[in-house]
Amino acid sequence: MSDENQLCLTYRVAPEHGGERLDRFLAAAASTENLSRTRIKNLIEAGHASIDGTAVKDPSLLLRAGQTARLSLPPPADPAPSGENIPLNIVFEDEHLLVIDKPAGLVVHPAAGHESGTLVNALIAHCGASLSGIGGVRRPGIVHRLDKDTSGLLVVAKTDAAHQGLAKLFADHGKTLPLTREYLAFIWGVPARPSGTVEAALARHATGREKIAVVPAGRGRHAVTHWRLIESFAGEASLVACTLETGRTHQIRVHMAHLGHPVLGDPLYAAGFKSKAARLSEAAQASLGALARQALHAAVLGFPHPVTGIPMHFKSPLPDSLQKLREALAAG
Repeated sequence: MSDENQLCLTYRVAPEHGGERLDRFLAAAASTENLSRTRIKNLIEAGHASIDGTAVKDPSLLLRAGQTARLSLPPPADPAPSGENIPLNIVFEDEHLLVIDKPAGLVVHPAAGHESGTLVNALIAHCGASLSGIGGVRRPGIVHRLDKDTSGLLVVAKTDAAHQGLAKLFADHGKTLPLTREYLAFIWGVPARPSGTVEAALARHATGREKIAVVPAGRGRHAVTHWRLIESFAGEASLVACTLETGRTHQIRVHMAHLGHPVLGDPLYAAGFKSKAARLSEAAQASLGALARQALHAAVLGFPHPVTGIPMHFKSPLPDSLQKLREALAAG
């Protein structure tokens, strides 16, 4: 972790703070630095924190009294991504928001390793002068995301009013406000019953930092996924619909793997199922190989318009690659 051109904040852990999580301790200790806990968590995961001189990347690491925690703040990046002429499949647009049918492979927001070529870059170019100054910067309001290799529906705010309304809606996760999100997932095997619910807390994997894991309730974030069987394919694979009660990173992928039915093509959570592909038909194997991503699609999105209150409901058919997979699995 290089400290060159970085502001470094150093704090000693007092006895009363022993046993606290690293991110919570730093958020409180650095309260005068105008850093949110989310920002601190991201900095820790990016390798900008250390304990007694040893770099750490786990925000949930428990501290001991007497330790010294250090956080390095990299120079601020340009807060305004530039617009890029990237084609968009827009299924709805008005002065307040857009609904996008995102293709697999498109990153939603600029980040380390993906500073350009993202959905945000495309939206800035598309919206032009119509884009409001959300957060003081002319950029679209991203209130929920899809993994790079997950396709499907995504709503984006263009104005401050829409951003505030959508943020409140997605933070509620459909508990008290009307929000519908349904995903279609091709999974390995056939569930023992036609429908069910997975309620299992999620947290960053202890060793594989790019992965999320199911953990005891007290150690992770509450997560609930409801699923129902749509179609099964010769006992080898199934198509299920998943609806979310929470919106955690990789939630469907981790929850279905937790059930013993990981998503087909998932490089992180279905690695142990690669040998099962040999049991599929040649056409299905070819379709799965050509897919080169997890077979997951955000198919349904419904919500009240954040400004007008008008109910909105959108459906996205399976993209060609997943439709070909479905047909090949059914034929086999």
